[in-house]
Amino acid sequence: MMRRAHRHHRLWRSSVAAAAALLGACAVGPDYHRPPFPTTGFYKEVGEWKPSEPGDALARGQWWTIFKDDTLNELEARVNISNENIKAAAANFEQARGLVAQAQAGFWPTLSANFSAARGRPEPEAPVGNEFAAGGAANWDLDIWGAVRRTVESDRASAESGAALLADAQLSAQADLATDYFELRAQDQLQKLLDDTVVAETLSLKITESRYKFGVAARADVVSAETQLLASQAQQVNARIQRGILEHAIAVLMGQQPSTFSLPRSAMRTDVPTVPPGVPSTLLERRPDVAAAERKMAAANAQIGVATAAYFPSLTLSGSATTSADTLRQLFKSSSTVWSVGPALAETIFDGGLRRAQVAQAKAAYQSSVASYRQTVLAGFQQVEDQIVTLRVLEEQAVIEDKTVKAAREAEALTLNQYKAGTVPYSSVITAQTTRLSAEQTELQVLSSRLQASVSLIEALGGGWDQSQDALK
Repeated sequence: MMRRAHRHHRLWRSSVAAAAALLGACAVGPDYHRPPFPTTGFYKEVGEWKPSEPGDALARGQWWTIFKDDTLNELEARVNISNENIKAAAANFEQARGLVAQAQAGFWPTLSANFSAARGRPEPEAPVGNEFAAGGAANWDLDIWGAVRRTVESDRASAESGAALLADAQLSAQADLATDYFELRAQDQLQKLLDDTVVAETLSLKITESRYKFGVAARADVVSAETQLLASQAQQVNARIQRGILEHAIAVLMGQQPSTFSLPRSAMRTDVPTVPPGVPSTLLERRPDVAAAERKMAAANAQIGVATAAYFPSLTLSGSATTSADTLRQLFKSSSTVWSVGPALAETIFDGGLRRAQVAQAKAAYQSSVASYRQTVLAGFQQVEDQIVTLRVLEEQAVIEDKTVKAAREAEALTLNQYKAGTVPYSSVITAQTTRLSAEQTELQVLSSRLQASVSLIEALGGGWDQSQDALK
């Protein structure tokens, strides 16, 4: 009896040792290497453009702090906590981490145990008695060909892609908020501009009415002044619509109902901080969407190994032991125990081309992910170039618009004085006022576009994201 138990133990140890040796075998399928992507040493559109270089640039990832706006800083801090899209991306990432843990469970054997107790009459004439039974089983699918390892590799890469997608969702929400915020401030500035215009045109109307009263102006001048004032008042009212829409959009970005959120009017900043774009090669490490696409490639590559492993036989090491007795005292005696242990080898002989098709599908999926990765990189380069040229050209336009506004204001003042002197008709005043208002609106729009383009450039550069900070733990 002792010799039999010893043989059982020795056989189990031998089986485990053999299993450990087999697990050291290499995994089938191609090892992953990131496909190279050629890049140039500079951005085409930088030219003579000299971006500002704020001290804190993008070092900490809180890129919005370069605008030095306390309200914006407060709003951005609330986005990561409350934005529903970010919450969804975070949940997807946790789901991917769960899949990694599930795949890693395949490295280990499955153990089970059972116990039962019954009282009854086994046969019509037999006395009533007890029956106790206990048992256990172990089953270990040995990962000889690396199917489990490749699955873990694929799931881990997918989880890392999920981490990058979470960072991308955060960056997108942050950029959307900053864009909406600066556009809202532009609407505040437009509202102030229209308020000042209404005040100035009200004064012009009073001057015209006074001149008409003393018979030095025609009734048509008064009507024209009233019409101009009403048109500006209409713009003044209409400007509130867009501001309300932007305020609602900011509320939703923070996961808040629009009815519970409001921002007081505030002055708009007049400077436009921007960040240096660096060199194109760094873009591959700085954009979370590029990192996500690259990790998807790694996951797809590992799936080729999973599909290839199906060609080879599977080896399972299993063991079981059961015991039964009429009393608990006798239940665990060796004479009541039945056990077995040993390996089992299985191989599919014919599957109608199923495995070949699965390998071909995995390879095609990998090639598709490679193309998607390269397209994502190209799109990233395009976005950076687009925003650089936008900022460079808008900066030049801003200089011209500043001169235009100064000239339009001077022309308006001169024309109004000429009208008071009776040397020009009131239509000239209206033309000068319209030109001045249009020039100021264009200048404001250029400033707003520059701020939004600055945000877009930072987003295109990855927003200070660092690939190492979102690695799968």
